[in-house]
Formats: sequence, structure tokens, C-alpha cells
Amino acid sequence: MRRIYLKYFDSAHLSSGENSYRYSHIVCPSIFMGMKTLAFQRDTAKNRVTVACAMGSVSVYSSCAYCRHCQAIKVGERFLPSPQIQALRNLRHQGAADETLMTAGMMFNALVRDGSAVECDDDTSQGFEKLY
Repeated sequence: MRRIYLKYFDSAHLSSGENSYRYSHIVCPSIFMGMKTLAFQRDTAKNRVTVACAMGSVSVYSSCAYCRHCQAIKVGERFLPSPQIQALRNLRHQGAADETLMTAGMMFNALVRDGSAVECDDDTSQGFEKLY
């Protein structure tokens, strides 16, 4: 379970009092309990990487890359956020949507090549859902 640290202020005036702010430790199980980790099954003969999804065994390169539920890729001991989801969030602030999404897709393929699992937030077992 992960913790989220929120900063709140004791008073309206930041300079009043000795301790003008405190950290509150709030645990949010509803956000993080739905995530599940799906390990990669690699087939080196066909150069294929699959995971066991609710729909069955699906390709990571063609299905998980464009699925709304794929949130992160496990590389080593760290979970790196999905580049496509980050690109869609940043499209509001930047232009050149085609180029940004193509770069995010190539980055996703590189992370899958080096990674070992996908973090999926499909807690209702719906299966694949289009990202865009």
C-alpha cells in the first residue's frame, strides 16, 4: 500500500506560529488496491510478448500499448508510467499530436523490451478498452 503526503496549512497566514504546516499521512487504498501486475510471457522464436488478460492471452505490443487500463511497465524494480497515457495528458499543453503519440509508442516498445511486467488497473476484469 502506498502513502500520499498532503501538505496543509494551520492558519491563513503562513508566517504565523512556529509550525506553519504539517504533513498528513493519508492512505488511499481505493486508488492503489485495484492495480494488478501481469507478468510477461516471452516467446523468443516469434519475438512476441504476451500477458494473461481478462480476454485471454494478448500481445503487449498491440493490445496493452493501446489499452486504457495499462498504467505502468515494470523495468527492474521500478514501475515506469505508460508513455501513451502521459502523452495524452500532455497533448492539451503541446501541439503535434501525431508526432507525440508516435514517440510515446516507440518508448512503450523500448520499455516492454527491457521490462518484465505490466501494471493494470482493470479491477472489474473487462479486458481491453481503447485508449484513443
